Amino acid sequence: MEPENVFVKELIDDLESGHLQLPTLPEVALRVRDVVDDEDANANQISQIIAQDAALSARLLQVANSPLYRGRNEIDRLDMVVSRLGSKLVRNLVTSQVMKQMFQATHDAVDRHLRAVWEHSVQVAAISRVLVGQCAGISPDQAMLAGLLHDIGTLPILYRAEERSELLDNPGLLDHLVTTLHTRVGGAILRHWQFPEALVAVAEQHEDLTRVHEGPADLVDVVQVANLQSHMGTEHNLANTDWTQVAAFHQLGLDIDVDEIELTDRIEEINEVQELFV
Repeated sequence: MEPENVFVKELIDDLESGHLQLPTLPEVALRVRDVVDDEDANANQISQIIAQDAALSARLLQVANSPLYRGRNEIDRLDMVVSRLGSKLVRNLVTSQVMKQMFQATHDAVDRHLRAVWEHSVQVAAISRVLVGQCAGISPDQAMLAGLLHDIGTLPILYRAEERSELLDNPGLLDHLVTTLHTRVGGAILRHWQFPEALVAVAEQHEDLTRVHEGPADLVDVVQVANLQSHMGTEHNLANTDWTQVAAFHQLGLDIDVDEIELTDRIEEINEVQELFV
């Protein structure tokens, strides 16, 4: 059996049997999620958990005072961050901020690949955030988190590739395996993390360009469009997609008679989002 087929079979078998080692969401994100879900929790309790991670605390203060979120006055305390932004937004931001530390590897080739995936995810997150302006029921920060998570399935694949020199020596094969497997693995990760089904669907379906559904636009639509936009002008296999055949554009009410989405008036906001994570 070819090395590629062996790798795919082993990974799928382990995924289906529950033996695939999935990444663990950092403890601080889990604890913040738990306390936010507690109806009796207050801003002080949430801030106390975040305060135990000095780097995260500094980043959240920076985010709260960034052009995206700042109010009239600068804030310098975590409880003020929670009060200003709200507990659910803080939960999403904590999850978003701890994601970057997961995209690291010990092998240089894998590390370069993970960095590229992270930079792409940040770009998709930024575009997703600005696309939802007209989408009732989808918050910008929910869309941003969905963009950051959409390629999370690459992690276990690339971690396993660290142990396979025949894959590391063949970047084209590794890219093919990631493309083939990452959506299925991504759904498994987000279910393992007990994330909402709307985010699980993003990981599983963002490259299913035949997807059609009833009702208003959803997170998958947003991330599909942002993902396609991010690949424009690249050598990615999605770069030459015929947008007129992708229902997500119709769901979002976008003009598909152009080569790219008109986002020039939102470029500053896109850059501000990317600066939060890169």
